[in-house]
Amino acid sequence: MRKRHRRSRTGITAALLALAVYGSAEAGGLPFDDMDSQMAGFLTEQSGRVYLPAASYPDRGGGARSVSSLLAGCVDLLAPAGLYVQEGRGLETDVEDAATYEMILAREAGDGSGAGADESPAGGADGSAKAAGTSGTPIDTSIEKMSDFDYLLSNFYTVDSTTVVRPDELNGADLLGRDMKIKGEGEGPKILIYHTHSQESFADSVPGDASTSIVGMGDYLTDLLNDTYRIPTLHHTGVYDLIDGKLDRSLAYDLAKPDLEKILAENPSIEVVIDLHRDGVNEGTRLVTEVNGKQTAQIMFFNGLSKTRANGEIDYLANPYIQDNLAFSLQMQVAANNKYPGFTRRIYLRGYRYNMHFMPKSLLVEAGAQTNTVEEMRNAMEVLADILHIVLTGS
Repeated sequence: MRKRHRRSRTGITAALLALAVYGSAEAGGLPFDDMDSQMAGFLTEQSGRVYLPAASYPDRGGGARSVSSLLAGCVDLLAPAGLYVQEGRGLETDVEDAATYEMILAREAGDGSGAGADESPAGGADGSAKAAGTSGTPIDTSIEKMSDFDYLLSNFYTVDSTTVVRPDELNGADLLGRDMKIKGEGEGPKILIYHTHSQESFADSVPGDASTSIVGMGDYLTDLLNDTYRIPTLHHTGVYDLIDGKLDRSLAYDLAKPDLEKILAENPSIEVVIDLHRDGVNEGTRLVTEVNGKQTAQIMFFNGLSKTRANGEIDYLANPYIQDNLAFSLQMQVAANNKYPGFTRRIYLRGYRYNMHFMPKSLLVEAGAQTNTVEEMRNAMEVLADILHIVLTGS
């Protein structure tokens, strides 16, 4: 008998709690069918009169007391989560999003120094360095071939394990058909070059000598574009990976955003934004090929898809220019393949955004690695400048 009585009380309590939550949600403006709401209200009031007679007493103000409001209040005290439903439904999610955002920013900021290392060949069995991609064999880039998603993906891309790409995102015919040429008219710079990771250096870089770092490579590339190819280019040398004098890349992309916005606002003629990096690989790997008889560092184009397998689309890292970004890097890849086969590694696709949302023609370049020499890097800048000229002028 006692067990039956306890079960009865448990059932009644559960029913009342359910009704109270129903009433609380209704009061909070959640959509319910009118007939369901009326039935719920009737059952709540009738149950209250039987099992909670105190609910029928007037409140301190002399007005009638609602059984629904009384039950909802009790539930709020017993189960505070109910408050989130009525008053702060987004609170917990916002906290989680903030934490996720910080984590994503940190991971994003760390990319560019080893992001493509997983697909780089390892050193030889005897520990000697092994040169990568020196065959120089061009790949078939006919529209028929490039329109095949599997062919395109297997020959031109490396997709990071943290993300995924769909056939509609890599439509070769569409990407190769987009116009990437810059407008010839008007004064002012057409290209902006900058470095999210300005402290990246090479095998024989001289400490303290910026000309032997990735910034120095940006200077040389800028000179080539300005003087040899007559494409007005601006080089921004802001530092975003040093905090209080110490190397810290946890917020590099975020710290760069205000300056990029300011530069682009002050120079509306800019059509192309290039973030020039140096990759990080195993010490036994050297990313070199031979171009015109010169040892030349290989480069890799890098695209962010603003989504991950774990989180899906990352709304707060939205990029309206993803398809244009992909078109730009693929056209650069094809131009390199046709004239300098073996110079480029496969395009690397990863989640996040990498500040490529400021301009349709945005490019993130991983030029060489820490195992390359400064001379190999300068040779790479000469080839990169030529490829940029081919794509941006339609030569």
